[in-house]
Amino acid sequence: MYSGGCLCGAVHFEIKGQISHIIHCHCSQCRKAQGSAFATNGIVNSCDFKILTGEDKLTAYESSPGQTKYFCQICGSPIISKTESKPDQLRIRLGTITSDIKERPMAHIFTTSKANWDEINGDLPQYESYEPGR
Repeated sequence: MYSGGCLCGAVHFEIKGQISHIIHCHCSQCRKAQGSAFATNGIVNSCDFKILTGEDKLTAYESSPGQTKYFCQICGSPIISKTESKPDQLRIRLGTITSDIKERPMAHIFTTSKANWDEINGDLPQYESYEPGR
């Protein structure tokens, strides 16, 4: 089980299952949403994710048709995103998880959109768009 929350502490959640498909996304939307060089996201089953406190503090933003991002309206921490076509899955922002994470990132995606000041290091595969199989 994992626990996490936002920067100000208004939103707390738990995840009762595994985190899969952890990636570092370098697309321009993720960079803007995170205010950083990339976003590290993972997939969790919707039924395994529960908001413990602060659900009323989450604000939604439809960043593209069918894609909604949820963040704390007080501190702005991005928490999850939902895709209309995949209602059984949530994308979680790994930086909001306070527990030690067992699973590890599998790839860098949208590397052709990466910030020009960023350098990708390490042995993870790099893809110009989504990782194979998505």
